[in-house]
Amino acid sequence: MSGQPDSPQTEPRSYALEGLRGLQSEVPRLTQAMVLCRARVERHRNTDLAAARDDYNDLQNTRQRLAEALGEAQLLLMEAEEYQLAANAGQLKEGLLGFNLLSNTYRPVYDALNGFAAQLPVDGTTNARVVGRLMNNIKLGYYPTDPDNISLILRGIQFPEGVTTNLLDPCCGCGKALRQIAEGNNCFTYGVELDNARADEAQTRLHRVGFGSFFFSQVSREAFHLLFLNPPYLSVLNESGGRARHEKRFLIESLGALAMGGLLVYVIPYYRLTPDICRVLADNFENLGLWRFTDAEFKKFKQVAVLGTRKKRDDVPQDTQWLEWFAAHPGSIPCLTELPEGRYPLPARPLEVKTFRGEKFNEKELERQLSHSDSFQRMMARSELDSGVKRPPLPLSISQIGLIGGSGMINGLIECATPHVIKGRIVKVIRNEMEEQFDHKGRHVCTELHETITNKMIFNILTPNGFKALT
Repeated sequence: MSGQPDSPQTEPRSYALEGLRGLQSEVPRLTQAMVLCRARVERHRNTDLAAARDDYNDLQNTRQRLAEALGEAQLLLMEAEEYQLAANAGQLKEGLLGFNLLSNTYRPVYDALNGFAAQLPVDGTTNARVVGRLMNNIKLGYYPTDPDNISLILRGIQFPEGVTTNLLDPCCGCGKALRQIAEGNNCFTYGVELDNARADEAQTRLHRVGFGSFFFSQVSREAFHLLFLNPPYLSVLNESGGRARHEKRFLIESLGALAMGGLLVYVIPYYRLTPDICRVLADNFENLGLWRFTDAEFKKFKQVAVLGTRKKRDDVPQDTQWLEWFAAHPGSIPCLTELPEGRYPLPARPLEVKTFRGEKFNEKELERQLSHSDSFQRMMARSELDSGVKRPPLPLSISQIGLIGGSGMINGLIECATPHVIKGRIVKVIRNEMEEQFDHKGRHVCTELHETITNKMIFNILTPNGFKALT
Protein backbone atom coordinates (compact mmCIF):
# COMPACT_ATOMS: atom_id res chain seq x y z
CA MET A 1 0.00 0.00 0.00
CA SER A 2 1.41 3.36 -0.94
CA GLY A 3 1.50 6.46 1.14
CA GLN A 4 -1.42 8.88 1.00
CA PRO A 5 -3.39 7.94 4.11
CA ASP A 6 -6.67 9.30 5.30
CA SER A 7 -6.87 11.83 8.12
CA PRO A 8 -5.94 10.50 11.56
CA GLN A 9 -8.91 9.29 13.62
CA THR A 10 -9.45 9.43 17.35
CA GLU A 11 -11.71 6.37 17.08
CA PRO A 12 -11.09 4.43 13.85
CA ARG A 13 -14.26 3.62 11.96
CA SER A 14 -13.87 1.25 9.08
CA TYR A 15 -15.30 2.14 5.69
CA ALA A 16 -16.33 -1.50 5.22
CA LEU A 17 -18.23 -1.64 8.50
CA GLU A 18 -19.97 1.67 7.85
CA GLY A 19 -21.06 0.31 4.48
CA LEU A 20 -22.42 -2.84 6.12
CA ARG A 21 -24.24 -0.71 8.67
CA GLY A 22 -26.11 1.01 5.85
CA LEU A 23 -26.87 -2.30 4.13
CA GLN A 24 -28.31 -3.74 7.35
CA SER A 25 -31.25 -1.42 6.91
CA GLU A 26 -31.19 -1.24 3.10
CA VAL A 27 -31.62 -4.99 2.51
CA PRO A 28 -34.79 -5.33 4.65
CA ARG A 29 -36.21 -2.13 3.12
CA LEU A 30 -35.77 -3.43 -0.43
CA THR A 31 -37.07 -6.87 0.58
CA GLN A 32 -40.24 -5.29 1.97
CA ALA A 33 -40.57 -3.20 -1.21
CA MET A 34 -40.45 -6.39 -3.31
CA VAL A 35 -43.28 -7.92 -1.30
CA LEU A 36 -45.41 -4.79 -1.71
CA CYS A 37 -44.74 -4.62 -5.46
CA ARG A 38 -45.76 -8.28 -5.79
CA ALA A 39 -48.97 -7.57 -3.92
CA ARG A 40 -49.83 -4.68 -6.26
CA VAL A 41 -49.22 -6.89 -9.30
CA GLU A 42 -51.64 -9.44 -7.90
CA ARG A 43 -54.22 -6.78 -7.13
CA HIS A 44 -54.16 -5.27 -10.67
CA ARG A 45 -53.56 -8.30 -12.84
CA ASN A 46 -57.27 -9.09 -13.34
CA THR A 47 -58.57 -5.49 -13.39
CA ASP A 48 -55.93 -3.18 -14.88
CA LEU A 49 -53.27 -4.78 -17.07
CA ALA A 50 -51.44 -1.49 -17.70
CA ALA A 51 -51.08 -0.87 -13.96
CA ALA A 52 -50.05 -4.49 -13.46
CA ARG A 53 -47.28 -4.10 -16.06
CA ASP A 54 -46.02 -0.96 -14.31
CA ASP A 55 -46.09 -2.76 -10.97
CA TYR A 56 -44.17 -5.68 -12.46
CA ASN A 57 -41.50 -3.34 -13.86
CA ASP A 58 -41.17 -1.80 -10.39
CA LEU A 59 -40.82 -5.32 -8.99
CA GLN A 60 -38.00 -6.15 -11.44
CA ASN A 61 -36.18 -2.90 -10.69
CA THR A 62 -36.44 -3.46 -6.94
CA ARG A 63 -35.04 -6.99 -7.32
CA GLN A 64 -32.11 -5.59 -9.31
CA ARG A 65 -31.33 -3.00 -6.63
CA LEU A 66 -31.55 -5.67 -3.97
CA ALA A 67 -29.18 -7.93 -5.93
CA GLU A 68 -26.71 -5.05 -6.25
CA ALA A 69 -26.92 -4.45 -2.49
CA LEU A 70 -26.14 -8.11 -1.85
CA GLY A 71 -23.18 -7.90 -4.24
CA GLU A 72 -21.87 -4.85 -2.39
CA ALA A 73 -22.32 -6.65 0.93
CA GLN A 74 -20.35 -9.62 -0.39
CA LEU A 75 -17.31 -7.44 -1.23
CA LEU A 76 -17.45 -5.54 2.06
CA LEU A 77 -17.69 -8.80 4.00
CA MET A 78 -14.61 -10.07 2.17
CA GLU A 79 -12.75 -6.95 3.24
CA ALA A 80 -13.88 -7.59 6.81
CA GLU A 81 -12.68 -11.21 6.42
CA GLU A 82 -16.17 -12.53 7.17
CA TYR A 83 -15.88 -15.16 4.46
CA GLN A 84 -18.83 -17.35 5.40
CA LEU A 85 -21.22 -14.41 5.42
CA ALA A 86 -19.69 -13.24 2.13
CA ALA A 87 -20.41 -16.65 0.61
CA ASN A 88 -23.98 -16.45 1.91
CA ALA A 89 -24.39 -13.05 0.27
CA GLY A 90 -23.24 -14.48 -3.06
CA GLN A 91 -25.64 -17.41 -2.81
CA LEU A 92 -28.54 -15.14 -1.90
CA LYS A 93 -27.76 -12.89 -4.87
CA GLU A 94 -27.72 -15.80 -7.32
CA GLY A 95 -30.90 -17.25 -5.84
CA LEU A 96 -32.67 -13.89 -5.95
CA LEU A 97 -31.79 -13.29 -9.60
CA GLY A 98 -33.18 -16.74 -10.47
CA PHE A 99 -36.32 -16.36 -8.38
CA ASN A 100 -39.70 -16.34 -10.17
CA LEU A 101 -41.13 -12.94 -9.35
CA LEU A 102 -44.70 -14.12 -9.92
CA SER A 103 -44.30 -16.89 -7.37
CA ASN A 104 -46.64 -16.93 -4.37
CA THR A 105 -43.90 -18.23 -2.01
CA TYR A 106 -42.23 -14.98 -0.98
CA ARG A 107 -42.07 -15.88 2.71
CA PRO A 108 -38.86 -17.99 2.54
CA VAL A 109 -37.13 -15.30 0.49
CA TYR A 110 -38.26 -12.61 2.92
CA ASP A 111 -37.03 -14.57 5.95
CA ALA A 112 -33.68 -15.48 4.36
CA LEU A 113 -32.85 -11.90 3.36
CA ASN A 114 -33.87 -10.39 6.70
CA GLY A 115 -31.98 -13.12 8.56
CA PHE A 116 -28.87 -12.34 6.52
CA ALA A 117 -29.14 -8.60 7.28
CA ALA A 118 -29.41 -9.33 11.00
CA GLN A 119 -26.08 -11.23 10.91
CA LEU A 120 -24.06 -8.36 9.43
CA PRO A 121 -21.14 -7.45 11.78
CA VAL A 122 -22.06 -3.95 12.85
CA ASP A 123 -22.88 -4.06 16.57
CA GLY A 124 -21.36 -4.96 19.91
CA THR A 125 -18.38 -7.26 20.30
CA THR A 126 -18.56 -8.44 16.69
CA ASN A 127 -18.03 -4.89 15.50
CA ALA A 128 -15.07 -4.37 17.86
CA ARG A 129 -13.49 -7.66 16.79
CA VAL A 130 -13.75 -6.87 13.09
CA VAL A 131 -12.48 -3.31 13.57
CA GLY A 132 -9.44 -4.62 15.41
CA ARG A 133 -8.70 -7.08 12.64
CA LEU A 134 -9.04 -4.45 9.93
CA MET A 135 -6.88 -1.92 11.74
CA ASN A 136 -4.18 -4.50 12.37
CA ASN A 137 -3.86 -4.87 8.61
CA ILE A 138 -2.70 -1.28 8.10
CA LYS A 139 0.23 0.72 9.41
CA LEU A 140 -0.83 4.36 9.57
CA GLY A 141 -2.33 4.01 6.10
CA TYR A 142 0.99 2.98 4.56
CA TYR A 143 2.44 -0.33 3.54
CA PRO A 144 5.14 -0.54 0.85
CA THR A 145 4.62 -2.96 -2.01
CA ASP A 146 6.42 -6.25 -1.51
CA PRO A 147 9.72 -6.22 -3.51
CA ASP A 148 9.47 -9.91 -4.45
CA ASN A 149 6.13 -9.31 -6.14
CA ILE A 150 7.49 -6.16 -7.80
CA SER A 151 10.15 -8.40 -9.35
CA LEU A 152 7.44 -10.68 -10.72
CA ILE A 153 5.59 -7.69 -12.20
CA LEU A 154 8.86 -6.45 -13.73
CA ARG A 155 9.26 -9.73 -15.58
CA GLY A 156 6.08 -8.99 -17.54
CA ILE A 157 7.25 -5.52 -18.66
CA GLN A 158 9.30 -5.01 -21.82
CA PHE A 159 11.33 -1.78 -21.84
CA PRO A 160 12.17 -0.27 -25.27
CA GLU A 161 15.76 -0.12 -26.48
CA GLY A 162 17.36 3.31 -26.74
CA VAL A 163 14.42 5.20 -25.21
CA THR A 164 14.34 6.79 -21.76
CA THR A 165 10.96 5.91 -20.28
CA ASN A 166 9.03 8.10 -17.83
CA LEU A 167 7.55 6.34 -14.79
CA LEU A 168 4.96 7.91 -12.46
CA ASP A 169 3.75 6.86 -9.01
CA PRO A 170 0.98 9.22 -7.75
CA CYS A 171 1.31 7.94 -4.17
CA CYS A 172 4.95 6.89 -4.09
CA GLY A 173 5.58 6.54 -0.34
CA CYS A 174 9.34 6.27 0.17
CA GLY A 175 9.88 5.60 -3.53
CA LYS A 176 11.12 2.04 -3.14
CA ALA A 177 8.68 0.36 -5.54
CA LEU A 178 9.25 2.80 -8.42
CA ARG A 179 13.00 2.75 -7.86
CA GLN A 180 12.98 -1.04 -8.10
CA ILE A 181 11.06 -0.93 -11.38
CA ALA A 182 13.42 1.69 -12.85
CA GLU A 183 16.68 0.11 -11.69
CA GLY A 184 18.84 -0.69 -14.73
CA ASN A 185 16.07 0.07 -17.25
CA ASN A 186 16.96 3.58 -18.51
CA CYS A 187 14.04 5.27 -16.75
CA PHE A 188 13.26 8.69 -15.31
CA THR A 189 11.15 8.44 -12.18
CA TYR A 190 8.45 10.82 -10.91
CA GLY A 191 6.56 10.45 -7.64
CA VAL A 192 4.04 12.39 -5.56
CA GLU A 193 3.72 11.84 -1.82
CA LEU A 194 1.42 13.39 0.77
CA ASP A 195 3.56 12.68 3.85
CA ASN A 196 6.54 15.07 4.08
CA ALA A 197 8.89 12.61 5.81
CA ARG A 198 8.29 9.90 3.22
CA ALA A 199 8.55 12.46 0.41
CA ASP A 200 11.94 13.56 1.74
CA GLU A 201 13.11 9.94 1.70
CA ALA A 202 11.66 9.42 -1.79
CA GLN A 203 13.86 12.26 -3.06
CA THR A 204 16.90 10.11 -2.32
CA ARG A 205 15.57 7.41 -4.69
CA LEU A 206 13.54 9.14 -7.41
CA HIS A 207 14.50 11.83 -9.91
CA ARG A 208 11.53 14.12 -9.20
CA VAL A 209 9.20 14.16 -6.18
CA GLY A 210 6.14 16.37 -5.71
CA PHE A 211 5.11 17.14 -2.13
CA GLY A 212 1.45 17.09 -1.09
CA SER A 213 -1.71 15.57 -2.49
CA PHE A 214 -1.63 14.25 -6.04
CA PHE A 215 -5.14 15.62 -6.52
CA PHE A 216 -3.80 19.18 -6.21
CA SER A 217 -0.56 18.65 -8.14
CA GLN A 218 0.12 19.66 -11.74
CA VAL A 219 1.39 16.90 -14.01
CA SER A 220 1.69 16.78 -17.81
CA ARG A 221 -0.93 14.73 -19.62
CA GLU A 222 -0.02 11.65 -21.67
CA ALA A 223 3.66 12.08 -20.79
CA PHE A 224 4.39 8.78 -19.02
CA HIS A 225 5.22 5.35 -20.38
CA LEU A 226 4.20 3.57 -17.16
CA LEU A 227 1.80 4.43 -14.33
CA PHE A 228 2.41 2.49 -11.12
CA LEU A 229 -0.67 2.92 -8.95
CA ASN A 230 -0.93 1.39 -5.50
CA PRO A 231 -3.44 3.69 -3.75
CA PRO A 232 -4.38 3.54 -0.07
CA TYR A 233 -7.00 0.99 0.82
CA LEU A 234 -8.66 -0.30 3.97
CA SER A 235 -9.58 3.36 4.42
CA VAL A 236 -11.45 4.73 7.41
CA LEU A 237 -14.04 7.48 7.55
CA ASN A 238 -12.56 10.95 7.47
CA GLU A 239 -13.14 13.65 10.07
CA SER A 240 -16.15 15.10 8.26
CA GLY A 241 -17.81 11.69 8.14
CA GLY A 242 -17.27 11.24 4.41
CA ARG A 243 -16.26 7.92 2.97
CA ALA A 244 -12.66 8.20 1.86
CA ARG A 245 -11.96 5.35 -0.55
CA HIS A 246 -9.25 6.36 -2.96
CA GLU A 247 -8.83 3.35 -5.25
CA LYS A 248 -11.27 4.69 -7.84
CA ARG A 249 -10.39 8.38 -7.48
CA PHE A 250 -6.67 7.78 -7.95
CA LEU A 251 -7.38 5.62 -11.00
CA ILE A 252 -9.61 8.20 -12.68
CA GLU A 253 -7.49 11.27 -11.91
CA SER A 254 -4.12 9.74 -12.76
CA LEU A 255 -4.85 7.81 -15.95
CA GLY A 256 -4.75 11.06 -17.98
CA ALA A 257 -1.00 11.30 -17.29
CA LEU A 258 -0.44 7.93 -19.00
CA ALA A 259 0.35 8.01 -22.71
CA MET A 260 -1.76 6.07 -25.18
CA GLY A 261 -0.16 2.66 -25.34
CA GLY A 262 1.36 3.18 -21.90
CA LEU A 263 1.14 0.52 -19.20
CA LEU A 264 -0.98 0.70 -16.04
CA VAL A 265 0.14 -1.35 -13.05
CA TYR A 266 -2.76 -1.12 -10.60
CA VAL A 267 -2.32 -2.80 -7.22
CA ILE A 268 -5.49 -3.15 -5.12
CA PRO A 269 -7.21 -5.76 -2.92
CA TYR A 270 -9.24 -8.18 -5.03
CA TYR A 271 -12.47 -7.22 -3.26
CA ARG A 272 -12.10 -3.66 -4.61
CA LEU A 273 -12.82 -4.91 -8.14
CA THR A 274 -16.23 -3.30 -7.81
CA PRO A 275 -18.42 -2.77 -10.89
CA ASP A 276 -17.56 0.94 -11.15
CA ILE A 277 -13.80 0.31 -11.00
CA CYS A 278 -14.09 -2.56 -13.49
CA ARG A 279 -15.99 -0.23 -15.82
CA VAL A 280 -13.16 2.35 -15.77
CA LEU A 281 -10.58 -0.36 -16.44
CA ALA A 282 -12.46 -2.04 -19.28
CA ASP A 283 -13.34 1.20 -21.07
CA ASN A 284 -9.84 2.72 -20.94
CA PHE A 285 -7.45 -0.23 -21.18
CA GLU A 286 -6.88 -3.19 -23.45
CA ASN A 287 -4.97 -6.43 -22.97
CA LEU A 288 -6.19 -6.39 -19.37
CA GLY A 289 -4.76 -9.05 -17.10
CA LEU A 290 -5.26 -9.85 -13.42
CA TRP A 291 -2.77 -11.64 -11.17
CA ARG A 292 -2.75 -12.14 -7.42
CA PHE A 293 0.29 -11.66 -5.21
CA THR A 294 2.16 -14.70 -3.94
CA ASP A 295 0.61 -16.69 -1.12
CA ALA A 296 2.11 -14.97 1.95
CA GLU A 297 1.38 -11.45 0.71
CA PHE A 298 -2.03 -12.38 -0.67
CA LYS A 299 -3.07 -13.89 2.63
CA LYS A 300 -2.02 -10.73 4.45
CA PHE A 301 -3.34 -7.96 2.20
CA LYS A 302 -5.40 -9.73 -0.52
CA GLN A 303 -3.53 -7.77 -3.21
CA VAL A 304 -3.83 -8.28 -6.95
CA ALA A 305 -2.07 -6.52 -9.83
CA VAL A 306 -4.20 -5.36 -12.75
CA LEU A 307 -2.08 -4.67 -15.85
CA GLY A 308 -3.38 -3.08 -19.04
CA THR A 309 -2.37 -0.88 -21.97
CA ARG A 310 -4.13 2.47 -22.27
CA LYS A 311 -6.39 2.93 -25.29
CA LYS A 312 -8.84 5.56 -26.45
CA ARG A 313 -12.10 5.29 -24.57
CA ASP A 314 -14.65 3.19 -26.44
CA ASP A 315 -18.00 4.63 -27.46
CA VAL A 316 -19.62 1.28 -26.69
CA PRO A 317 -19.18 0.12 -23.06
CA GLN A 318 -17.05 -3.01 -22.77
CA ASP A 319 -18.04 -6.17 -20.93
CA THR A 320 -16.94 -6.13 -17.29
CA GLN A 321 -18.61 -9.28 -16.00
CA TRP A 322 -15.48 -11.39 -16.42
CA LEU A 323 -13.44 -8.97 -14.31
CA GLU A 324 -16.14 -8.53 -11.64
CA TRP A 325 -16.40 -12.31 -11.37
CA PHE A 326 -12.89 -12.53 -9.91
CA ALA A 327 -13.90 -10.33 -6.96
CA ALA A 328 -16.27 -13.07 -5.83
CA HIS A 329 -13.93 -15.94 -6.77
CA PRO A 330 -10.41 -14.95 -5.63
CA GLY A 331 -9.27 -18.56 -5.68
CA SER A 332 -9.51 -18.48 -9.48
CA ILE A 333 -7.13 -15.52 -9.89
CA PRO A 334 -3.78 -16.68 -11.36
CA CYS A 335 -0.62 -15.93 -9.39
CA LEU A 336 1.97 -13.37 -10.51
CA THR A 337 4.37 -16.24 -11.05
CA GLU A 338 2.24 -17.07 -14.12
CA LEU A 339 2.60 -13.61 -15.71
CA PRO A 340 4.21 -14.17 -19.14
CA GLU A 341 7.63 -12.59 -19.58
CA GLY A 342 7.58 -9.40 -21.67
CA ARG A 343 3.81 -9.49 -22.18
CA TYR A 344 3.51 -5.70 -21.86
CA PRO A 345 5.89 -3.64 -24.07
CA LEU A 346 6.17 0.06 -23.22
CA PRO A 347 5.80 2.65 -26.03
CA ALA A 348 9.07 2.89 -28.01
CA ARG A 349 8.93 6.68 -28.37
CA PRO A 350 10.37 9.48 -26.22
CA LEU A 351 7.90 11.53 -24.17
CA GLU A 352 8.44 14.93 -22.56
CA VAL A 353 7.22 15.86 -19.10
CA LYS A 354 6.79 19.62 -19.42
CA THR A 355 4.94 20.15 -16.15
CA PHE A 356 5.52 18.43 -12.83
CA ARG A 357 4.70 20.37 -9.65
CA GLY A 358 3.48 19.06 -6.32
CA GLU A 359 0.84 20.74 -4.20
CA LYS A 360 3.37 22.10 -1.68
CA PHE A 361 6.49 24.23 -2.11
CA ASN A 362 9.57 22.03 -2.36
CA GLU A 363 12.99 23.68 -2.21
CA LYS A 364 14.82 20.82 -3.90
CA GLU A 365 12.33 20.69 -6.74
CA LEU A 366 12.61 24.46 -7.19
CA GLU A 367 16.39 24.16 -7.24
CA ARG A 368 16.15 21.48 -9.91
CA GLN A 369 13.84 23.56 -12.08
CA LEU A 370 16.07 26.64 -11.81
CA SER A 371 19.13 24.61 -12.72
CA HIS A 372 17.45 23.65 -16.00
CA SER A 373 16.33 27.22 -16.79
CA ASP A 374 18.61 29.91 -18.23
CA SER A 375 16.35 32.74 -17.07
CA PHE A 376 17.91 32.80 -13.60
CA GLN A 377 21.43 32.78 -15.04
CA ARG A 378 20.53 35.59 -17.42
CA MET A 379 19.17 37.65 -14.56
CA MET A 380 22.28 37.19 -12.44
CA ALA A 381 24.86 37.37 -15.24
CA ARG A 382 27.27 40.33 -15.21
CA SER A 383 26.96 42.71 -18.10
CA GLU A 384 29.79 42.98 -20.60
CA LEU A 385 30.23 46.55 -19.37
CA ASP A 386 31.03 45.17 -15.89
CA SER A 387 34.16 43.37 -17.04
CA GLY A 388 36.95 43.68 -19.56
CA VAL A 389 38.43 46.77 -21.18
CA LYS A 390 35.97 49.62 -21.61
CA ARG A 391 36.61 51.84 -24.62
CA PRO A 392 34.07 54.54 -25.40
CA PRO A 393 33.11 54.76 -29.07
CA LEU A 394 33.67 58.58 -29.00
CA PRO A 395 35.84 60.89 -26.82
CA LEU A 396 34.07 61.75 -23.57
CA SER A 397 32.89 65.28 -22.95
CA ILE A 398 33.90 67.10 -19.77
CA SER A 399 30.43 66.50 -18.28
CA GLN A 400 30.60 62.77 -19.02
CA ILE A 401 34.06 62.60 -17.41
CA GLY A 402 32.59 64.31 -14.37
CA LEU A 403 29.71 61.82 -14.10
CA ILE A 404 31.99 58.80 -14.48
CA GLY A 405 34.54 60.16 -12.04
CA GLY A 406 31.95 61.17 -9.47
CA SER A 407 30.31 57.70 -9.62
CA GLY A 408 33.61 56.04 -8.80
CA MET A 409 33.90 54.19 -12.11
CA ILE A 410 37.54 55.36 -12.64
CA ASN A 411 38.74 55.21 -9.04
CA GLY A 412 41.74 53.14 -8.02
CA LEU A 413 45.14 52.26 -9.47
CA ILE A 414 45.75 53.53 -12.98
CA GLU A 415 48.25 51.34 -14.81
CA CYS A 416 50.28 53.45 -17.27
CA ALA A 417 53.85 54.73 -17.87
CA THR A 418 53.65 56.57 -14.56
CA PRO A 419 51.29 54.52 -12.36
CA HIS A 420 49.15 56.53 -9.95
CA VAL A 421 46.14 56.24 -7.69
CA ILE A 422 43.09 58.34 -8.48
CA LYS A 423 39.99 59.14 -6.49
CA GLY A 424 37.19 61.31 -7.86
CA ARG A 425 34.59 63.18 -5.86
CA ILE A 426 31.99 65.87 -6.40
CA VAL A 427 31.57 68.82 -4.03
CA LYS A 428 28.99 71.56 -4.00
CA VAL A 429 30.19 75.15 -4.60
CA ILE A 430 28.02 78.06 -3.49
CA ARG A 431 28.66 81.43 -5.20
CA ASN A 432 27.01 84.66 -3.97
CA GLU A 433 26.70 87.73 -6.22
CA MET A 434 25.42 91.21 -5.25
CA GLU A 435 23.42 93.24 -7.77
CA GLU A 436 22.43 96.90 -7.17
CA GLN A 437 19.05 97.98 -8.48
CA PHE A 438 18.33 101.63 -9.58
CA ASP A 439 15.17 103.33 -10.76
CA HIS A 440 14.77 105.32 -14.01
CA LYS A 441 16.05 108.48 -12.37
CA GLY A 442 19.24 106.75 -11.24
CA ARG A 443 18.30 106.54 -7.62
CA HIS A 444 19.38 103.41 -5.66
CA VAL A 445 16.43 101.21 -4.92
CA CYS A 446 17.79 97.96 -3.44
CA THR A 447 20.51 95.38 -3.47
CA GLU A 448 19.66 91.83 -4.70
CA LEU A 449 21.65 88.80 -3.54
CA HIS A 450 21.95 85.91 -6.06
CA GLU A 451 23.10 82.51 -4.78
CA THR A 452 24.38 80.00 -7.34
CA ILE A 453 25.03 76.35 -6.42
CA THR A 454 27.26 74.34 -8.74
CA ASN A 455 28.98 70.96 -8.59
CA LYS A 456 32.73 70.83 -8.83
CA MET A 457 34.59 67.68 -9.81
CA ILE A 458 37.81 67.08 -7.87
CA PHE A 459 40.30 64.34 -8.75
CA ASN A 460 42.74 63.53 -5.98
CA ILE A 461 45.84 61.92 -7.48
CA LEU A 462 48.63 60.20 -5.60
CA THR A 463 51.78 59.99 -7.74
CA PRO A 464 55.36 58.93 -6.98
CA ASN A 465 56.17 62.66 -6.80
CA GLY A 466 53.46 63.49 -4.29
CA PHE A 467 49.77 64.34 -3.96
CA LYS A 468 47.90 66.48 -6.48
CA ALA A 469 44.35 67.74 -6.68
CA LEU A 470 42.78 68.50 -10.06
CA THR A 471 39.51 70.43 -10.36
